[in-house]
Amino acid sequence: MNLSEGRDEDWLASLRSEIIGVVDMHVDADHHRSVLTIIGEPQALVDSVIDLAQRAVDRLDLRVHEGVHPRLGVVDVVPFVPLGSASMEDAVLLRDEAARRLATTCDLPSFLYGPLGGATRSLPEVRRKAPRYEIVPDFGPLIPGPVRGAAAVGARPIMVAWNLWLSGATLNRAQEIAAAIRGPHLRAMGFEVSGAVQVSCNLLAPLEVTCADVADQVAGLLAPGETILRAELVGLAPQAMLAKIDPGRFDELDLSEDRTIEAAATTLGLVIA
Repeated sequence: MNLSEGRDEDWLASLRSEIIGVVDMHVDADHHRSVLTIIGEPQALVDSVIDLAQRAVDRLDLRVHEGVHPRLGVVDVVPFVPLGSASMEDAVLLRDEAARRLATTCDLPSFLYGPLGGATRSLPEVRRKAPRYEIVPDFGPLIPGPVRGAAAVGARPIMVAWNLWLSGATLNRAQEIAAAIRGPHLRAMGFEVSGAVQVSCNLLAPLEVTCADVADQVAGLLAPGETILRAELVGLAPQAMLAKIDPGRFDELDLSEDRTIEAAATTLGLVIA
């Protein structure tokens, strides 16, 4: 779940400690964004999402928000991901329930993405079309307000958010590299962050294209004088992806066994099989 707040450390810490099921939080002041991973049984999971969303709409204001990451609203993205024996159909049911409750409880326009009416709507499609009024919210007010904006509420498979920081490269070069590596299994954008540049990646099929694969692709595109400075895992990764990567590269890729979805679930007494 992605919130458009990455600088109020005390408030964010209270969310992590008070919202049931939060197992990880990645905070980025430059993106002015936080990514919270919540794991739980279906009804408890939706309740936690609504609790978190209500706190966000009560506190945050898009009119004073500045960050390099694009955003639809203060509660920006709410993806439901099936784990273990759960199915995509289960995730769609939770997505739709959460979107309805975001509309009724938080007065948030909610745009659905993922499986939808026999087709599939992607998150980039929502980001592109919603601000142009080319699609209307599936639930809630038809026009997003200037303070809260809207939420994109989805159902999708496991995805890995992961960034590469570059040294000796310009923003234009980061954007060129991001464009070159994009594909069916990988979304990428180039950003300037705190005077450095970053290739920000979403691995849509992390068992097909791993973090190691992306790092190798980027390394092969670097010009003389350009280097990979460091990698950054945003949130958690599936254990199955780590199993495909040489453990000797974990430090280089910012991966570790204790930052997997499975390891986080065990802290709640849950087993994902």
